[in-house]
Amino acid sequence: MVRAAGAGLGASSTRHTGTGHQAALLLTFMLLVLAAILGRLAWLQLLHGAENRAMADENRIRLLPRNPVRGRLLDRKGRVLATNRLTYNLYLQPLQVDDRRWPGLRDRLAGLLGIPADRLEAKRRSGANAQGFRIPLALSLTPVQVLRFREQAGSLQGAEVSEDVLRAYPDGSLGAHVMGYTSSITEEEYAALKDHGYRISDRIGRSGLEKVYETHLRGEWGGQQLEVNAEGQVQRVLGDKPAKAGKDLRLTLDLDLQRAAEKALDGVRKGAIVAMDPRTGAVRAMASRPNFDPNIFSDGPTTAQWNSLNRPEAPMLNRAFQGFPPASTFKVITTIAGIESGKLNENSTVPTVGSFCYYGQCYADHGSFGSIGFPFALGVSSNSFFYKVGLMVGPDEMFKAARRMGFGRRTGSELSAEESPGLLGDPAWKKEVLGEPWTPVDTITSSIGQGAVTVTPIQMARLYAAVANGGWLVTPHLVERDYPRQWIGLKPATLRVLHAGLRQAVTSGTATILNDPSLPPVAGKTGTAEDPPRPDHAWFGGYAPATGTPTLVIVAFGENSGGYGGTVAAPMVKALMTVWFRGVKPPVAVRPG
Repeated sequence: MVRAAGAGLGASSTRHTGTGHQAALLLTFMLLVLAAILGRLAWLQLLHGAENRAMADENRIRLLPRNPVRGRLLDRKGRVLATNRLTYNLYLQPLQVDDRRWPGLRDRLAGLLGIPADRLEAKRRSGANAQGFRIPLALSLTPVQVLRFREQAGSLQGAEVSEDVLRAYPDGSLGAHVMGYTSSITEEEYAALKDHGYRISDRIGRSGLEKVYETHLRGEWGGQQLEVNAEGQVQRVLGDKPAKAGKDLRLTLDLDLQRAAEKALDGVRKGAIVAMDPRTGAVRAMASRPNFDPNIFSDGPTTAQWNSLNRPEAPMLNRAFQGFPPASTFKVITTIAGIESGKLNENSTVPTVGSFCYYGQCYADHGSFGSIGFPFALGVSSNSFFYKVGLMVGPDEMFKAARRMGFGRRTGSELSAEESPGLLGDPAWKKEVLGEPWTPVDTITSSIGQGAVTVTPIQMARLYAAVANGGWLVTPHLVERDYPRQWIGLKPATLRVLHAGLRQAVTSGTATILNDPSLPPVAGKTGTAEDPPRPDHAWFGGYAPATGTPTLVIVAFGENSGGYGGTVAAPMVKALMTVWFRGVKPPVAVRPG
């Protein structure tokens, strides 16, 4: 009995121990499963929670962006130079359309909107991006195309038509080099700019003031957050952020004078005009020819338009900022060097000859005027007079005067990045660049603005402004604010000689076309620069009124025009002065580049 009981007890104990092991194993298994679940939850929620929430939101939430309206460019009186226009564009959402679905959607869009399927195919390929951003398939849809799309939009999932705001220039090519243009940013630019509020579909200023004042003009994006269901249908609006418009920018340009400058350049194939207030440096007109229509960049230039922009005449080059030989307009510098150096004075006279010979080399003049002084020499533009003055003062004094008047460096305007500093090929330059010593022949050619001397039209306007305002070197500018000006301290005698000589050039010298009683008194200087084997350049720089306080400086330049300064450039200046001083309205139409 006892053994039996003991045996029964032993058996019972064994069965209990086995059950305990099973329970322990089950508990361990449950703990492992729970740990795995908790680990997975921690991995999802703690380590990758933000990422997963973003992925869920991408599936549930759609952002309907709103473009900012770019600030307008206005002339000094508030008249519009650049504005915006509403347009509709067709986009593809690549994350919603795979390679299998695309051909069917492409062909439907082509038939519905009348856009060639191969063009849509090319746009999809060229716009593909790793980030999955929407791809523009067609820009500036017509109202009929927009209506057709919206009628079928429910069956065109993955394609959308969105409003867009494009830059518009009402006067076409007018002031194009000053204002510049805008175009879409590239993927590389987006990567660099996305932290500054830019989107992949943004447009950015590419040149001119559009580029310089990009942050002022661009504004900020806004948009709506929409909750959608699995079919892409909108369920509710989650949030709304209005787009912030960019700020308008008022320029110093005068629309009437700008139109006159563009019209005046119709007579030359290439050239530039700069008109400026000599008291402040405010630019009233700046035109360059050939020009271009910046509107073509808003929609994207066609192949033909792009080829036109890249022709040899370089229509996108602002010639107001490019260096050219100044010819006789540089005689103002030689005059300053002669008197400021103390080697001559306002009463000095120099004998002139019809052909000036130096060590067997002869240089022609357009007349022999006897022994004359500075005012008469400036008026008739006597070469032999200035040859001799240059030799008397020497190259060091001549180039010192040129640098003093702002030549050889950029003017400091807002568009300085597009400016050439010009060239002052002095003795040091010739030795360093050409490896040759300076000779008296170099002095002779430099004294009349030939040789290794180039000056930009904007620098020339600055020179004549300094003469007009009594000795201040101003900073040319296109937007009103405080700009520095430098007192260059010319002697009163120097200024008297310059004023008298430049006035005489108009009353009885090489620019008598400007001696018009309907205009205020004008003072200025012509120039005809040789550019062999090409035709000559034509220059005129001057100001008015020549008595009292001058309020306008104008420089006109005809590149390889083949005419004289008095017959090509001076008439351009007269056309602008007629508009400015007599209030004559110029034609509104501006021809494209």
